[in-house]
Amino acid sequence: MTISTGEKLPEANLVQMGDDGPAPVSLADKTKGRKVVLFAVPGAFTPTCHSAHMPSFIRTKEQFQGKGVDEIICVSVNDPFVMQAWGEATGADKAGITLLADADSSFTTAIGMNFDAPPAGLLARSKRYAMLVEDGTVTVLNEEEAPGVCEVSAGESLLSAM
Repeated sequence: MTISTGEKLPEANLVQMGDDGPAPVSLADKTKGRKVVLFAVPGAFTPTCHSAHMPSFIRTKEQFQGKGVDEIICVSVNDPFVMQAWGEATGADKAGITLLADADSSFTTAIGMNFDAPPAGLLARSKRYAMLVEDGTVTVLNEEEAPGVCEVSAGESLLSAM
């Protein structure tokens, strides 16, 4: 079942590349007592994710901060090495976007956002979505109908929904 507004995020440990290599990150710790934007992409470096979705959050980061958002987090079913390289390639790292790897798709599956697209070589990937999470609870959820589209999950659309 897909997570809905009003529901708490499940406990999850994702992975972030740090100065000393990959390190576990508790999503509960990231969201406790904070206002966080969490958006997910089917895959780092994939066309829509790279050219539309990530840039929309880089463009709107200051506007989210103006609305009290403490952090913008991008999640993808990739390994932390790929996420680090993608952050550098897009400028997300310099913009202050946090990139977290859900390498085994456990978080993505737990919130019902997993899908497979074998013809594209995408297995156990995340649907494209953006959500506002306040103190661990989803308050806004914008899910795309198709993985190659970035409209309702773009930074501008989430800002409008807040």
